[in-house]
Amino acid sequence: MLGRRELMRLSGLMGLGLFSMNVSSAALAATRAKPERFRPVIVLDPGHGGIDPGCIGRSGTYEKHIAFSIAYQVAGLLEASGRYRPVLTRSRDVFVPLPQRVSRARSAQGDLFLSIHADSIPNPSLRGASVFTLSEKASDRLSAEIAARENDADLIAGFNYQTQSPEVSDILLDLTRRQTANLSIGLARELVTHLSGMVQMLPHSHRSAGFAVLKAPDIPSALVETGCMSNRDEERMLRNASYRKTVATGIVRSIDSYFRDVARA
Repeated sequence: MLGRRELMRLSGLMGLGLFSMNVSSAALAATRAKPERFRPVIVLDPGHGGIDPGCIGRSGTYEKHIAFSIAYQVAGLLEASGRYRPVLTRSRDVFVPLPQRVSRARSAQGDLFLSIHADSIPNPSLRGASVFTLSEKASDRLSAEIAARENDADLIAGFNYQTQSPEVSDILLDLTRRQTANLSIGLARELVTHLSGMVQMLPHSHRSAGFAVLKAPDIPSALVETGCMSNRDEERMLRNASYRKTVATGIVRSIDSYFRDVARA
């Protein structure tokens, strides 16, 4: 998992002013130990990184920088609240394969997984954020195209159900996946509700597709496309630190509502 030295080497985000946030690196390091006063572990997954820039905006902005900035701000807000333990799947501008993102979330004993991205779509006049949950059949053609672009690997980390017979293991895994899928949908609805009150959303803003990074069977997960880099105006907004903080605040409010209204139901 990410160590303190790695977390202290946050660098290389090309003039976006991404390191003005105040969050202690120790709180971002993953650990297996649960604190005495339980705080949910929120795993934040900044999309892309390193040799993989993600989408490139109309003026040359890299998705990987936008995603990291927003994830880092969400982590800072979560830590400042005192109610959560944020964990980052990458702490700097490096490439992390999709299976490792999932395995890092499980090693951290994550209670929630949010993958953060910025989108690019064929119609440059469209703009807005959107939220995705896992489905092997995409909800529409655009969702399928986005998932195909994000998935540079269709693998997930191994899961150890070997202590049970194959029949029991299959039943347990299926039940776990169903419960996780229901909670993931609840999380997505909270994200759409709170983000739509703060930023513009794409039509049909809750979609589904086969994102490999959402395939942990036991952690409720969603992927947030924070805006369309293919739209010149929205790319400019995503480059603005104040706007990125607005997006981060909407995500944090969604997490609060999830644990208040969904996870306890």
